Amino acid sequence: MSGMTEDVERHHEKMAKKKAVRDRMMEKKTIEKGLLIVHTGTGKGKSTAAFGMALRCVGHGKKVGVVQFIKGAWDTAERRVLSGFADLVTFKAMGEGFTWETQDRTRDVAAAARAWDEAARMLADPELAMVVLDEVNVALRYGYLAVDRVLTDIAARPAQMHVVATGRGAPEELLAAADLATEMTLLKHPFRDGIKAQPGVEF
Repeated sequence: MSGMTEDVERHHEKMAKKKAVRDRMMEKKTIEKGLLIVHTGTGKGKSTAAFGMALRCVGHGKKVGVVQFIKGAWDTAERRVLSGFADLVTFKAMGEGFTWETQDRTRDVAAAARAWDEAARMLADPELAMVVLDEVNVALRYGYLAVDRVLTDIAARPAQMHVVATGRGAPEELLAAADLATEMTLLKHPFRDGIKAQPGVEF
């Protein structure tokens, strides 16, 4: 019994020290600003994480804009859910599918340009707390959009606006400008075992 008491006391002391260090660290965190957040990598969950952040904003009563650059041809569940908050969410599905589906670069570039026009309008809107640029990294990777223009428009946004850019292959310039960048790493995927995309998981 005494051994258990010692373990409890040691754990308490360890956690008390950890809390004191954490409290000192948090005292120095006083800056509030709009963040540029990038979700990239080969793993699943990049868009899902972005839509989770959008729902957090909605939960705080804040307005959100979403532009889908590639998946716009799909009827996604995220679009259906977020469209239910019409007073807080502006959702623009602008893509026509992945490039291997359209097989038409000129068409893909034109679709990306139209999508960026919508994104630029959102990025200039001071009423929006967050803008999600879903799969914009893919459009940048294929050269459908100019990185310089994207970075210029993002940099000119209102000071407190958060921007979330998703998709594989985020360019180095975007990663360098980001306040928070996460790379999703693929460890396993059911697709490799012949399991098709399923509603509620993939879309």
